[in-house]
Amino acid sequence: MAYLITDDCTSCGTCVEECAVEAISEGDGKYVIDTDTCAECGACVDACPVSAIIEK
Repeated sequence: MAYLITDDCTSCGTCVEECAVEAISEGDGKYVIDTDTCAECGACVDACPVSAIIEK
């Protein structure tokens, strides 16, 4: 299942540190996930302190 970072993202960068395949990058006002690179492991979901990452 692909993941999406919602507008609740505070741009803390915690998810970036947890992504083993470097699929998360800084976007316009929030981080974004490259769905082609994402391994769908869910590590970013567990790491997000504001629950801003959801299943797409």
